[in-house]
Amino acid sequence: MRVIDADGLVLGRMCSVVAKGLLEGEEIVIVNAEKAIVSGKRTSIMEEYRESRNRGKVRKGPFYPRMPDRILRRTVSRMMQHRKAHGKKAMSHLKIFIGIPEELKDEKFEAIELARKTGTLQRFMTLGDISRELGAKF
Repeated sequence: MRVIDADGLVLGRMCSVVAKGLLEGEEIVIVNAEKAIVSGKRTSIMEEYRESRNRGKVRKGPFYPRMPDRILRRTVSRMMQHRKAHGKKAMSHLKIFIGIPEELKDEKFEAIELARKTGTLQRFMTLGDISRELGAKF
């Protein structure tokens, strides 16, 4: 079981590594989901997320989550064939938490170096900020 700390990791890069690991059969736990980073200008990031959130009808969807752990789960699932059997099975091996739960306090967290924020990245938003702008309360 891999325990990954999402603090300071770029969302897309981290999710691609996680999706590949899940398809290979690993069990992965992600903590501090609200501290993952989305790069870009604040206005363009929020415009994209609001557009995704407001797309479709209230009853029919597509439904887009507000909570940071759910946004991260959706991002990972869309990087694999989430509607097929092997994709669904792979997604069942993923657990995502906001913050660090009590049972994982003593675990050693792994950092994905490919997803680490570089020094030149100046414009970004955390997943927690995006969620709060969308109306989530956590």
